[in-house]
Amino acid sequence: MTDRVVVTGIGIISAIGKNTDESLQHFRSATSGIGAITQIDTIHKTNLPVAEVKYSNRELLNLLNIANKKCNYTRTSLLGMFAAKQALESAGIHSVKKKKTGLVSANSVGGMDKSEVFYATFLGHPKKGKISNIVGHDCGDSTEHIADYLGIKEQVTTLSTACSSSANAIMLGSRLIQHGLLDRVIVVGCDSLTKFTINGFNTLLIFDKEACRPFDATRNGLNLGEGAGYIVLESEKSAVESGKKIRGILSGFANANDAYHQTASSPDGNGAYLAMSQALSMSNLQPNQIDYINVHGTATQNNDLSEGIAMKRIFGETVPRFSSTKSFTGHTLGAAGGIEAVFSIMALEQQLIYPNLRFKTPIPELQLIPETKLIEGAGIKHILSNSFGFGGNNSTLIFSAA
Repeated sequence: MTDRVVVTGIGIISAIGKNTDESLQHFRSATSGIGAITQIDTIHKTNLPVAEVKYSNRELLNLLNIANKKCNYTRTSLLGMFAAKQALESAGIHSVKKKKTGLVSANSVGGMDKSEVFYATFLGHPKKGKISNIVGHDCGDSTEHIADYLGIKEQVTTLSTACSSSANAIMLGSRLIQHGLLDRVIVVGCDSLTKFTINGFNTLLIFDKEACRPFDATRNGLNLGEGAGYIVLESEKSAVESGKKIRGILSGFANANDAYHQTASSPDGNGAYLAMSQALSMSNLQPNQIDYINVHGTATQNNDLSEGIAMKRIFGETVPRFSSTKSFTGHTLGAAGGIEAVFSIMALEQQLIYPNLRFKTPIPELQLIPETKLIEGAGIKHILSNSFGFGGNNSTLIFSAA
């Protein structure tokens, strides 16, 4: 295998901004992106807060400088194209043809925003359902559009493992580099808000009608979000040869499955424990060397308790400083691990620890207190980022300072 895998570029769009600068402004002002539904016509407009990207599809097309506005891009595709392009530009990559470059993109919603329009029409008037609204349903559709937009042909792959999708995409991208199959990979994920996901999570009774409160005793569910986060992974050799700035190192990762339940984490946090412990083992770091944890922190009763139990199993009574950035962006499902990977690199570069908004009271069984105010000059070298998906698909990434 080759040398270390490093991060040379980052790109992001979420409810708190269309780039890293806007995201940092929101973190510094403790301004959440969670609010009323405006982009989707749904009966839940007034009672279920979400974290929307503040641009319509037409505005996203304009931002992408796509001339043919009639192209039937799904919203997931547009968000992914925007963040992936930004990541390439951030890495100073002007041509993807000079080195073996691949794309590993992840999502869980796919083109559901178009599919649900098709089905609504089809059910009442079968002959009027536009086939163009169903062809983008598959999760791989957005990946193909992103690859075409960036000109990537070497290796194009899609991953969909629920809310750990992006973290697993980063792992796969790293392996492709470590085994010498590619020099660099643009990775992670994108997802958009849809009626289907809003209705689905509301039916599961885990959608809070107020802004979410991760790790708080009064937490009552998540708020869905949307967005995209992409990073450019390269072999250290490739980055050095190209004179690239190394923005961070992917020093450890792991995926584990506790096989406990289709939608719930195990009460003893087994899956989360295994993912974190194995990622630490891979990184050759001791638990006390982790300076900050970007927790999965969905604000559901089950996740936060289970994740907290796993953290205490790993770190004992000295759990590192931690927070859930989902209090800003909502839970972006398949994009979450990508968005939070970008936030991790930003934290390393800016030496920041983000606040966990709306926290007041510790969970009685845990007595863990997240950071509630922005910490600058945080002195962090290693960040652990958790992403846990339905079906017990638990993933942990560790990013280290260059």
